[in-house]
Amino acid sequence: MNLLTLLFRLPLMPMRGFVKLATVIAEEAEREMASPATIRQELEKAERARAAGEMSDDQAAEFEDAAFAEFAQARGGVAAAPEPSDEG
Repeated sequence: MNLLTLLFRLPLMPMRGFVKLATVIAEEAEREMASPATIRQELEKAERARAAGEMSDDQAAEFEDAAFAEFAQARGGVAAAPEPSDEG
């Protein structure tokens, strides 16, 4: 890289660093959301809330379904369990 190129790129270097930092933070957040340990902790928290009466059984079931769907999506789009039908 010659001196002239460096002089033109120098003002943009802080912005490139900021973009790189934002990318690293986003990747780490996605990795943490896809972690089975994180999902397990959320489900345990919901179970404790249900046991304490802070959450109904229906709300806990909805929360579990939503947590599983998030986990499946983060893991690469694994299809979620089909919704039960009201027929028959």
